[in-house]
Amino acid sequence: MSTQRGSTPDLILPPSAESAVQHITAERLRAHVEALASDRFEGRGPGSRGDVAARAWMAERLHELGYAPAGPDGSWEQAFEIVGVTARMPATWRFRPKAGTQGQVTLAWGADYVAESGVQQTNVIVPESELVFVGYGIRAPEEDWDDFKGVDLRGKVLLVLNSDPDWDPALFGGERRLYYGRWTYKFEEAGRQGASGVIIVHTTESAGYPWGVVESSWRGQQFDLPQGDEPRALINAWTTEDGARRLTTLGGHDLDALVASARSRDFRPVPLGVRTTLEFETTMQRTTTANVLGLLEGSDETLRDQVVVLTAHHDHLGIGEPDETGDAIYSGARDNASGVALALTVAEAIAKLPEPPRRSVLVLLVGAEEHGLLGSNYYARHPTFAPSCIAANLNFELGNIWGRTKNVIIHGKGKTDMDAVVVAAAAHQGRRVEDEPDPDAGWFYRSDQFSFARIGVPSIWFESGRDYVSRPEGWGDEIVERWIAEHYHKPSDELRDDWRFDGMVEDTQLGFWVAAAVARAEQMPQWTPGDEFAVIRE
Repeated sequence: MSTQRGSTPDLILPPSAESAVQHITAERLRAHVEALASDRFEGRGPGSRGDVAARAWMAERLHELGYAPAGPDGSWEQAFEIVGVTARMPATWRFRPKAGTQGQVTLAWGADYVAESGVQQTNVIVPESELVFVGYGIRAPEEDWDDFKGVDLRGKVLLVLNSDPDWDPALFGGERRLYYGRWTYKFEEAGRQGASGVIIVHTTESAGYPWGVVESSWRGQQFDLPQGDEPRALINAWTTEDGARRLTTLGGHDLDALVASARSRDFRPVPLGVRTTLEFETTMQRTTTANVLGLLEGSDETLRDQVVVLTAHHDHLGIGEPDETGDAIYSGARDNASGVALALTVAEAIAKLPEPPRRSVLVLLVGAEEHGLLGSNYYARHPTFAPSCIAANLNFELGNIWGRTKNVIIHGKGKTDMDAVVVAAAAHQGRRVEDEPDPDAGWFYRSDQFSFARIGVPSIWFESGRDYVSRPEGWGDEIVERWIAEHYHKPSDELRDDWRFDGMVEDTQLGFWVAAAVARAEQMPQWTPGDEFAVIRE
């Protein structure tokens, strides 16, 4: 099976691929999910005994499939440390205007602001700092956009808008949110600017979710990799739109006018005439988890030094607050035992080819994704193959449990030439390929393929669309939204009798065909010219 697009092969597979794909069955997928989401592994919380046991189970599966251990010193694991920081933020955060001006603004914890410590230390003091409005807080040379204009922002607290410019299709991808619009970028850039703190202005429109989601997500322990020598702000915070409006008014500014001024390349940082200081304590807890790695060496003497990486995250939330039934184990069956099942079953089909693909295939089952893509981030910082030798990353997450679909969606469609390979493979199934239905949500930057993109590796995450076979229009949207409301990150995310695996089978077949084609092609995949990650690869 092959198709051509100009001189670039979209899908070139060995004749034996049709035989190997027969090993992708509902029974295999179900067995993997059932095992990994069982109470035996206690929700696979990073560093827990269930995590250790689950990693051993995955290594055993890879060994059975004929993969070799690919971690350091010939092991199955790449261990890494994570740091949990719990910040005890004050009940109120006070701001006052410049000297000689009366009044103050007090933001209440939870109702008006939430925050985390930007640094891993037990006592944090944000010194006397002035607030500066920095628009979207973006520095993007390829877009001829710089909100900072070389202004010295060291020791300032930055007030920054959420999202990125979205009013012009030719600017920052238009409605598609890029990494510049993610809160993680805002915090990182504030550190690079030498700021002492950063406060993101939340609106439901710009975030895509209400303030309550922010408020609940930023309570309690926050995890990260151990701090290195990278610059960091002392405090990373959010405030409500009302809170931001009160802060700007305190300094004699109008928030709406400031937002309007930010919608221009000519914008310059605006000192707000408002000052603040803050002190808080933290407790830190360190634990160790690991990525699980298995390698199938390629058959081509030249291309075997290049690798196609299949990823899925194996962690979930462990044991936590019980639900109304008393169940306290957050099993993570769909999120993401199903993704691990997809990756393992694709890996099995590849191993069943009479001859291995020309390029090597690395199965990388990463830990601590739920705490900020930490496992894939660690691998990207400490790759076992040079990034220039990693041909591509295919990521698997949130398997389809509701049946066959007529469509496939690609998160970040248009970013790499692998789209054409997906289109060709989906056509073989009679399915069409579409963009994600909510590109403004920035899903490409919210799963493990993003860690590979950040080191220049062409990366892709595709999954079933929501146009279900023999279902009315809108049914797919309704069922996904219902699952999120009732089961996402809850103990009830368990394997159920009503799960259907025929759609997951088709997605696994699709993953196999794409991975096999990329591992066989003469040339490695490429970023679309002008993409935000293309310059890294170059």
